[in-house]
Amino acid sequence: MTALQILLLIGAYFILLLFISYFTGKNDSNADFFKAGKQSPWYLVAFGMIGASLSGVTFISVPGWVEASQFSYLQVVLGYLFGYFVVAFLLLPIYYRLNLTSIYEYLKERFGPVSHKTGAFFFFISRVLGAAFRLFLVAIVLQQFVFDDFGIPFEITVIISILLIWVYTNKGGIKTIVWTDTLQTTFMVLAVILSIVFINRELGWTFEEFIASPELKNYNKFLFTEDILARNHFLKSFVGGMFVTICMTGLDQDMMQKNLTCKNLKDAQKNMISFSIVLVGVTFLFMLLGALLFIYADRNAIAVPLMDGTPKTDLLFPEIALNSGLGLTLSITFMLGLIAAAYSSADSALTSLTTSFCIDFLNLENKTDAQQKRIRKQTHIWMSIALVVVIITFKYILSSNVIDSLLTVAGYTYGPLLGLFAFGIFTKHAIKDRYVWVVAVVAVVIITILGNIEPEYLGGYVLGYELLPLNGILTFFGLWLIRRRRSNS
Repeated sequence: MTALQILLLIGAYFILLLFISYFTGKNDSNADFFKAGKQSPWYLVAFGMIGASLSGVTFISVPGWVEASQFSYLQVVLGYLFGYFVVAFLLLPIYYRLNLTSIYEYLKERFGPVSHKTGAFFFFISRVLGAAFRLFLVAIVLQQFVFDDFGIPFEITVIISILLIWVYTNKGGIKTIVWTDTLQTTFMVLAVILSIVFINRELGWTFEEFIASPELKNYNKFLFTEDILARNHFLKSFVGGMFVTICMTGLDQDMMQKNLTCKNLKDAQKNMISFSIVLVGVTFLFMLLGALLFIYADRNAIAVPLMDGTPKTDLLFPEIALNSGLGLTLSITFMLGLIAAAYSSADSALTSLTTSFCIDFLNLENKTDAQQKRIRKQTHIWMSIALVVVIITFKYILSSNVIDSLLTVAGYTYGPLLGLFAFGIFTKHAIKDRYVWVVAVVAVVIITILGNIEPEYLGGYVLGYELLPLNGILTFFGLWLIRRRRSNS
């Protein structure tokens, strides 16, 4: 598939998104932008959330991680499943009872304004980094396989990507995203299924023969219980995955904003449970695809592509789909899946960042309707610029596998949110609100120090995803130290 063909495909895809945006953004109101009028069908939200949760990171980085980690990521995904049940039956009832627009308003009601701002700040940092990780991965693929051929620098690629997202989310916000995510999830799931079918056909296998093949056995180990010191031990991965979900979904404005567009709590819970079960199955397909890619590459002597002179397994899927002669159909399938995966996550991230900043930092509810609309539009632009800057920065500092980097950063940035919400839900204590930010910062500093300790100083123990719950525990303990009786508040 030529660079021009890919460019035309991207153009056609965005015309389709703009068509959806035209109809969903007609009102151009804050009510639709923030909460879609609370009229979204639960099944539509559930299906669309699959694409938003998986994103371009899963689409490329998870298959590319299979050679190094085998199917160990499934241990994390099983933890996700348990975490989604916690979100559905513990957190969603709180959010619906309080009728929240931003979930961090809970912290204001429970503890005070400093807690509110602290929680929103850590979400802001977490989501900017998370969205930038996801878009960075897609941008480097587009750069290597499309824009390099036109002499367009990486920085311009990033600006174009963010600009396109801004255009179709500018008016409809979350109302538009509920519908575009449905389209994008369809393309992404279809892409991984068709990729498995086409590559198996090229290898002369049926799907059943692939599952039974000795080559697959070189990659498909998913339970690692031998060494508790190792980072990929089942218990550490499962518990870490559970807390990643609780934090990156249940305590994340991006993911919860979609759930809060459902008509009522019951619909939101049906959405969360059905989505979580399907997500496990779809992730398993991505792992199978990863193994299939490495088997195909080995048989056909396809080298892992280089980025800045270093092998980058994240680029193996695009290399095989676009340059290995498997046909135009697979190339189109891959590109549609990649674009869908990337933008189903990035568009909602941009919208949630705009929502959180307006509600949590700019006190939008105290403004006139005209001021609210103007502020929301201006904030949407500034959030877009922030993403551009961070993504470009990643090109010069990021070296490891993107999915691994994303989950590692979550351990640092989501921990204070976990501690704050846990303290609010599981205790009845008030706290000295003005000191909350100090507690959160100290917890992150301690976790950062722990995360950079060499394993030999810990008896060979490798710290991994458990940094997230540990961060939450440290924050919880810090809040306990600044607690006070409710009667004194």
